[in-house]
Amino acid sequence: MTPRVAVVGGGVAGAAVAHALGADRVDVTIFERADRVGGRTATRRRGEAVYDYGANYVTDDDERVAELLAEELSDGLVDIAEPVWTFDADGQISEGRGNGRKWTYEGGVETLAGRLVDRSDATVETGAEVTGLGRDGEEWMVETSDGRVFEPFDGVVLTPPAPQTGELLADADWDHDRKDALVGALRDVPYRTIWSLALHYPDELERPYYALVNTDRDHEIGWLSREECKPGHVPDGESLLIVQMAPDWSAERYDADGADVVAEALPIVADLLDDDRLADPDWTDHQRWGLALPDDGVDPALLDAVDEDGLWFAGDWVAGEARSHAAIGTGLDAGDRIRERFE
Repeated sequence: MTPRVAVVGGGVAGAAVAHALGADRVDVTIFERADRVGGRTATRRRGEAVYDYGANYVTDDDERVAELLAEELSDGLVDIAEPVWTFDADGQISEGRGNGRKWTYEGGVETLAGRLVDRSDATVETGAEVTGLGRDGEEWMVETSDGRVFEPFDGVVLTPPAPQTGELLADADWDHDRKDALVGALRDVPYRTIWSLALHYPDELERPYYALVNTDRDHEIGWLSREECKPGHVPDGESLLIVQMAPDWSAERYDADGADVVAEALPIVADLLDDDRLADPDWTDHQRWGLALPDDGVDPALLDAVDEDGLWFAGDWVAGEARSHAAIGTGLDAGDRIRERFE
């Protein structure tokens, strides 16, 4: 009988798990509370503009991920040729930062998760949050917020942010001598809050870089990038900035109205780029990411201790690195371990 595995979370980590398991090897069901897969690799469209407002791209820092994109998922894949520069607390912009390849898709970075899932032949259940887990003997059950129960599964992969994973496990009908330690460690993983803003201008903004990153974490802006540097994203002669405000600045405005956040950020953007025109975009968009970027991970030995019960984990917090390639890598690793378990 084909083993059945539930993957909680349809971000790139969960999608990579499904891809690693492959069609016909394991029967995979992905549970995603949103109406789309991709998680923080998220893309929106307005008019002719396409913009990545969460994770901006995927790098080639993981050889397996680079090979996967270049050889299996290359249709519509585009390079961002311009470099990433830096700036400090005083807004002083400096040339240079390690710049490997940076990839997205003509249709946006969220294309990646969809491609991974499509190649896996996984079943995808969207629009309902997983609210309950239980294990009876060797089998798992999954309950969703709309009252449905799915069972039996031979294993479960948890990919939500670590604190959410901890809460789900705390309430799970599952006993293990490391459960309390694991739940505590998951709850303690620190995360950064980020307001992400999209600012569109009808004129071209000429700069020698694709993006700027604040290296000392002491500026109101943490990241600023030019979406027009991505082929197919912004019509010629227009500009679209993606601005991710600094975590402390964002956390202080966690409950603020998004329009007010944009209004407060505009003069900061104009000052950083020394261009008064940038205080007056012709349209804007915004998104608050509450659990955006993990600043730490969980002891791998603690995670490994529960795989005997058919419980695995994937996500950037597993890698302890808030990068898309790292999240994908943990999903591929988890998929490999599960496949070995059931072969």
